[in-house]
Amino acid sequence: AMSKNGIVTKINSRIRTEPFGAYYELVGRELGRGKFAVVKKCVEKATGKQYAAKFLRKRRKGTDCRMDVLNEIAVLELAKANPYVVDLHEVYETSTELILVLECAAGGEIFNQCVADNDEAFTEKDVIRLAKQILTGVAFLHRNNVVHLDLKPQNILLTSASPLGDIRIVDFGLSRRMDKITEVREILGTPEYVAPEILSYEPISTATDMWSIGVLIYVMLTGESPFLGDDKQKTFLNISQVNIDYSQDTFEGISSQAVDFIKSLLVKNPRKRATAEEGLNHPWLNSHPHQHPNPHLHSVKASSLDEPETSQSESEPESPAGSPELDLIGSYLLYPAQGELKTGRPAFSFSEPPFATRPEIQQELM
Repeated sequence: AMSKNGIVTKINSRIRTEPFGAYYELVGRELGRGKFAVVKKCVEKATGKQYAAKFLRKRRKGTDCRMDVLNEIAVLELAKANPYVVDLHEVYETSTELILVLECAAGGEIFNQCVADNDEAFTEKDVIRLAKQILTGVAFLHRNNVVHLDLKPQNILLTSASPLGDIRIVDFGLSRRMDKITEVREILGTPEYVAPEILSYEPISTATDMWSIGVLIYVMLTGESPFLGDDKQKTFLNISQVNIDYSQDTFEGISSQAVDFIKSLLVKNPRKRATAEEGLNHPWLNSHPHQHPNPHLHSVKASSLDEPETSQSESEPESPAGSPELDLIGSYLLYPAQGELKTGRPAFSFSEPPFATRPEIQQELM
């Protein structure tokens, strides 16, 4: 039961209609909030186990978006056997919302370590281990013809922060199912992480995720966002022209094999990008790189970090009706983000709609 734009609406999970509060108690403050969703920590009364409850509105801007939520459930069901995708425990439905009861990843998002300094930052060895897990999880999805379409540090959680745990991929609100017959063309994702083919409205493929992974690994190693521009137009152009800094200053203390790995993914032609399987076989992920005297990354970049943020966001996909727009979507987060990625230039503002409509994008690129 797949629509023409890759949304799957057939699910196997039982949707419970009993009162959610009869079985779960909400605890603590919210974990995340957006226009159409809120995530809260909860405890299952029968077992005492902690979960993350994601409350998703069924109507958004006057449009019935229940099918979008069913698509997210369907992908989580498909990935049940994948240890690196967040586990779906139960589903509840009220008159206005669908509630996804998800595994609680106590370590929060990897974004926190991406913007951390000195001892709290990832080592290259850490990034290698986590990159293997991310690629293993994504390879599983791709083998099952699913593309995530919003891979970024906020959507990769950790089972524990200290000691460093394993990753969980979350937030499949934009994910799509691919087949060899139907072409899916949509402008979806988060600005700094989208592939060039998204901006040019070309077909989406598994390679679209691989570009995002290239950006993600760049961020994990350097603490910098490679394509972030002064404004939307500059960010668009940096992506479409693959305008990226591989200088020694940016990659100080990082192995050349790591840079080569990123270069294998940040390739404009999707057909020439490394696949998830190829990435797992890359020498960088199968070696023990020379460690910098200070093994923690970002140690020289403290001055580039913004003041810590005090809030977090969770935005949900809007209905694709009308002109396609780039949807900004967040993860369910356990803790507020501790900083903001920068490239020494003003940060990209998400206070306004993240991307213009397709004709406006094309005009700006021209």
